[in-house]
Amino acid sequence: MILLPAIDMKDGRCVRLRKGDFDTVHQVAGSALATARDFAAAGAKWIHMVDLDGARDGVRKNFPHIYQVIQESALQVELGGGIKNELDVITVGESGVGRLVIGSAAVTKPELVDYAVGLYGERVAVGIDCLNDRVRTAGWEEDSGLHYLDFAQSMEAKGVKTIIFTDIETDGMLSGPSYEKLSALQRAVSCRIVASGGVTNLEDIRRLRDMGLYGAIIGKAYYAGTLDLAQAVKEAGEQC
Repeated sequence: MILLPAIDMKDGRCVRLRKGDFDTVHQVAGSALATARDFAAAGAKWIHMVDLDGARDGVRKNFPHIYQVIQESALQVELGGGIKNELDVITVGESGVGRLVIGSAAVTKPELVDYAVGLYGERVAVGIDCLNDRVRTAGWEEDSGLHYLDFAQSMEAKGVKTIIFTDIETDGMLSGPSYEKLSALQRAVSCRIVASGGVTNLEDIRRLRDMGLYGAIIGKAYYAGTLDLAQAVKEAGEQC
């Protein structure tokens, strides 16, 4: 199982939120590149980055910092946030990312997923952000009315091979992942699933690994010190 330590970018800073609430934003690290290099030193091969300003406002103000990580960190970058149209798909896709993540636009403009998959194939992932079983959009602020399993199946039908699943209730709460929803998702689709939200300790890593998940994102647990990334990488296994 691959581990993807996370960097969320807002106003050029490395930050974290609780349950996606922008009112809870706080800085957790200095340089994004230095933080990414720390991840690499611990054995990570991937990093999950989110452009929060892009997700909320469509303004790609954080891209210089993100591009530096893509070019200089020696990590494969999985990038989401603000991919809203065809130009965004090309801009991110041609920047050197290992995987681009389409979030809200997969709901509001599903033809964008077709366009992206046509260009980049398996390098395209869809982010499913879920609250009370329903997909949220616009930086988690709007309820789409779609059940997350139905939506996942519709994305698989479009050729999407990777789903990033976030249960908003667990995000940034250090309360453990949403195992039941992840298990239901595994039964509903054959996509590679990356668990996001709630990963707290090594037991979470072991349990997700034993479920057979493709990957897990590590956010607050790293910055709060409840999870040693190097130990977690060893527990997770091969990182490619």
